[in-house]
Amino acid sequence: MTLRFLTAGESHGQSLVAILDGMPAGLVIDTQEISSQMQARQQGFGRGARQKIEADVAEILSGVRHGITTGAPITLVVKNRDFENWQHVMSTSAVDETAAPVQEQLVKKNIAKFRPGHADLAGTIKFHHSDIRNVLERASARETAARVAVGAVCQQLLSACGVKIVSHVISLGPLSVSAERLDSDLIDLDQLASRVDVSEMFCADEATSEAMKAHVKSAWQEGDSVGGVVEVLVDGLPVGLGSYTQWDSRLDGQLAQAVMSVQAMKAVEIGDGVQSASQPGSKVHDALYPNEGGACGLPFRRITNHAGGIEGGMSNGARLRLRAYMKPIPTMRKGLPSVSFPEFAADTAHYERADVCAVPAAAMVVKAMTAFVLARAILEKFGGDALDAIQDSLQEYRSYCAGLAKQDAAAVAGELPSQMELE
Repeated sequence: MTLRFLTAGESHGQSLVAILDGMPAGLVIDTQEISSQMQARQQGFGRGARQKIEADVAEILSGVRHGITTGAPITLVVKNRDFENWQHVMSTSAVDETAAPVQEQLVKKNIAKFRPGHADLAGTIKFHHSDIRNVLERASARETAARVAVGAVCQQLLSACGVKIVSHVISLGPLSVSAERLDSDLIDLDQLASRVDVSEMFCADEATSEAMKAHVKSAWQEGDSVGGVVEVLVDGLPVGLGSYTQWDSRLDGQLAQAVMSVQAMKAVEIGDGVQSASQPGSKVHDALYPNEGGACGLPFRRITNHAGGIEGGMSNGARLRLRAYMKPIPTMRKGLPSVSFPEFAADTAHYERADVCAVPAAAMVVKAMTAFVLARAILEKFGGDALDAIQDSLQEYRSYCAGLAKQDAAAVAGELPSQMELE
């Protein structure tokens, strides 16, 4: 069975719901870790007042018994505390619009102007809506709370398979962490995580983090918003996740689609990405060398990682390095020129309570989507209905790779015929 998930719910509705289907039986679920991931999504310098209202916790309704997955679909529910202030506007039942309390709330929450950069315009036209809020509520990045809950479960599966994943902010507006301060291919991921955890910007460099905070303050004072770049690093992936055999089997393609589905993401980069297009091939591709002794269980080694851990649509054993580029949030206090609805007359964009900067939160969401794709890829290659079967299959594959290293070393020593001799 293929790992998959769906989400449902609106920004100010009663709750958000996610159904994660295809998770194997036997995985011990740490609910505190799920809560920790979700609370991290709410943090980060530049978040709006909504985060002071919500205290996101995912309630598990199915698929887990006594703290262990059963193999059945896992249902995760995240309640919206703010629904209490939106009961009439977001009621799923018909309301009496002539009643004073209902009418007052409907008027107060009415949206009559499109916000450029948001889903408002295209969504309203696409679905023949007479109320822009029908689009705003579902298109809102509030939906990512459910995705982070799903991703937190997937990260626990990855951990059980020896895979470690960390995300952090490397750029915000014009400010970036320099390569001299942070080498994404060499830094220890535990060390990186500890540095990110103490930063309000989820940035591993303290000086850059403080500069980022000052930039966010300036944007807030000007009624503007700020975008940035998130990086996800993954260690422990076996060689061969994904495939070159079909376009939709390529791991980099799957990652790009998943990350680009996150609200406000406008570009995805793996490895050196965009920079590669302006470099000669000799400076882009990662040379291979014999790995004497088979350290790390592989008969080869690299001294660079320009590919970011993926070649030919497959993981190649190196650290996965993915970057996601987030545009500034389209809801701004100093709204852009826009048009009204339904008149389409000249106006100024609607403003609804929003973040000035959500790049740190995006780091959690992008990590969640990356974790989901990698968990799915592991299950597709080492699939089984129970975790122990998957772990056994993965270990057998790792032993096979280690055997290649030993065979290679033995051939060099003359104990076995080399491939050339066999031919």
